[in-house]
Amino acid sequence: MNQEIQAYNDSQNAEDKKICDILSVEINDFLQEAESKIWHRHPVWFLDGNPVAGYSKLKDSVRLLFWSGQSFDESGLQNEGSFKAAEARYTSADQINIDDLKRWLDKARNIQWDYKNIVKRKGVLIRLK
Repeated sequence: MNQEIQAYNDSQNAEDKKICDILSVEINDFLQEAESKIWHRHPVWFLDGNPVAGYSKLKDSVRLLFWSGQSFDESGLQNEGSFKAAEARYTSADQINIDDLKRWLDKARNIQWDYKNIVKRKGVLIRLK
């Protein structure tokens, strides 16, 4: 595992650390081809330089974010922001449904909007896959 991501997980309280550890292990296992790093102070996984999945500690939960998640057509994900992102929030590790997570990660690999070039395109997203 990326040492910066492990340090991020280790800095959380006990329950949030469990959530972060499960998410990082599952994301690493499923998206083995992805680059992982701390980006804007949070763990994020990239495919070909494009952010596809990550998580962050919020005040009352851990948010799992998929940058292209609004295109996944998944009832378990809520729209986030004004672009194409969608999220799930967890307050307990037992709320994580591994089957759902794997399905979402498969969609993250196969459904992507071009966030890598969003600044160059002045906020316009185009679909990559």
